[in-house]
Amino acid sequence: MIKNPYANAVLAALYIVAIVLFINYGTQFAREKPDTILIPMAMLSLFVLSAALMGLLFLLQPVLMYLDGKKKDAVSFFLTTLGTFAGITVVVFAAALLIH
Repeated sequence: MIKNPYANAVLAALYIVAIVLFINYGTQFAREKPDTILIPMAMLSLFVLSAALMGLLFLLQPVLMYLDGKKKDAVSFFLTTLGTFAGITVVVFAAALLIH
């Protein structure tokens, strides 16, 4: 369990990078194969896994802190994680706009 909101935000961003790289480069191996029902099933499974992992990274520690009676610390932890992730998102968007 990571008790650093900055690390949680960075891990969330790294997870997204890993998924994007997998989708971007992993599909090169399956270009010649016909579409099957497995692709939508895999994408829905990935969506559920992603939601669970993001919930873990963003909410687990704040909820545990809240349940321990550290309400202000819990809110601060969550907002710090969210703010850091938002900052990373802004940097990624800015980089994408500057590249194109």
